[in-house]
Amino acid sequence: MNATLLDLIFPNRCLHCNRIIPGTEVVCGNCYSQIHFTHFQFQENNRLKEQCKLLFPVENAFALMHFEKEGLTQKILHQLKYASREKIGKIIASWIIQNIEFGDEKPDLLVTIPLHPKKMKKRGYNQLHLFTETLSKHYGIPFDHEVLQRTHYHKAQANRSRKERLISEKKFTLQKDISNKHILMIDDVFTTGNTMSDAAWEILKNPGNKISVLVMAVD
Repeated sequence: MNATLLDLIFPNRCLHCNRIIPGTEVVCGNCYSQIHFTHFQFQENNRLKEQCKLLFPVENAFALMHFEKEGLTQKILHQLKYASREKIGKIIASWIIQNIEFGDEKPDLLVTIPLHPKKMKKRGYNQLHLFTETLSKHYGIPFDHEVLQRTHYHKAQANRSRKERLISEKKFTLQKDISNKHILMIDDVFTTGNTMSDAAWEILKNPGNKISVLVMAVD
């Protein structure tokens, strides 16, 4: 069955209002205006950067959207992560591209937060990979999905209590000898910052490395 026929039988619909929209979109134009974008600037102080600075040394930080429980951002990210709609990552990357020009602060390497192998096998994909690869192609910055390995398996952050999230545990190991690089760490949602912090400190163990942060949404 070709794509055109599939589109007729199972048309793509806006996640918010259920209106039929092109297959390359996730929400309609009206609902896009209801997404709570942050309007942060990558190379300036913002709330995300201030949060990161409390946890680890950071050069720059950017979050595209504000995450609100039961809000439109949560719907979009839920579809990306749990509904086998990996291509939504490419759409979100296009929104990032409209908002960031790195200029003199262009990172050397894009590094994604990995899933634990058990979760990767269950889900079938890492929701950050297509997103990151789209950014890599546009900005001309190489990516590497294998710099870090997740060593600790736990339930999703959204299903964990605040106490559980704050428990200190080694989550990652560095798999490659990377030094003297400006690394842009990429994740979907920044909540307590513990996951990003653990990943950042693993990379910062090697001499000369610097960390910047890019996330789809900040809680």
